[in-house]
Amino acid sequence: MEDGNTYEDLRNMREQQIKHVATDHSELNHFHDHLIGQVVHRALEKVKKEWGPPPSPFSFFLMGSGGRFEQALWSDQDHGIVYEMPSNEAHDYFLKLGKEISDGLHSVGYEYCDGNVMASNPLWCKSIEEWKRQLENWMEDESFEAIRHLLIFIDARVLVGRESYIKDLKHVIHTQIVESPFLLKRMLNNTMRLQKGIGVFGQLLVETHGSHTGEINLKQTALFPYVNAVRLLAMKDGVMKTSTLSRLDSLSDEMSRFKHHDYKDKFRQLLQFRLVYGKQENYEAVHYVTIDSLPKEQKKELKEMMKTGIELYNDTTKTIEKGCS
Repeated sequence: MEDGNTYEDLRNMREQQIKHVATDHSELNHFHDHLIGQVVHRALEKVKKEWGPPPSPFSFFLMGSGGRFEQALWSDQDHGIVYEMPSNEAHDYFLKLGKEISDGLHSVGYEYCDGNVMASNPLWCKSIEEWKRQLENWMEDESFEAIRHLLIFIDARVLVGRESYIKDLKHVIHTQIVESPFLLKRMLNNTMRLQKGIGVFGQLLVETHGSHTGEINLKQTALFPYVNAVRLLAMKDGVMKTSTLSRLDSLSDEMSRFKHHDYKDKFRQLLQFRLVYGKQENYEAVHYVTIDSLPKEQKKELKEMMKTGIELYNDTTKTIEKGCS
């Protein structure tokens, strides 16, 4: 795979080559990793020319669907930076690098994060010690936002730099969960607002107004029950892995072997389903499927995948609540 020297070259490469991996979830995500990694290296070279080499070792990490290796054809940005040595120089340097990376990714085709979860934001660009204090503050905070930030960070996966930094930071969270299981209950409460995709009569619930009328949001109704449930179970077991499938592989044997296999099988099918039937024109549309255009068999398949996700989420809720009673 040849790489260009500019963001425009990388954007052209994306447009030319993504169609070759657009129907295989694993290949697509390896392609995203490669492309984002190239942007980070280009950004670092640009910043070096103006500001010199990095004043400290660092890690650039992905979160969100990128951190979980679950990106669709189009994706927005969720990323951060952790660096070793705290100083004013390092603070300014890595924020500069974070902004260059964010702008570079946008140029290549990755939308800016609506929630500003990007390394250009000081909240997501800190030294190791500053990150530890921030994580401790989030865990002590009772607010919805603080817990949401923790859940976002738990999906962090290093793409460039030292993996040990993120491992050490996650250990801070896992230690607290062992000491205070009620943190898991607060995280469960944070993820309970799931959008229903199946009605009381077994019908698929589509959007009824706006630009996505007649469509269903796979991300909200189908993927999130799996993602949110398995993340909580992984945290309960101290699992550091980030993808939903690898987390399922690493969980303890609380769930039956049949259920474990079924959850993995259905989630893998769901990722592939999104690639095949999801709209492909832009980031906003990529999670939507037009229900009337689906063959009868695919509608049935989608319902089964969604029902299994809700079952997993309900089982997880009982497990977490039991552990906190």
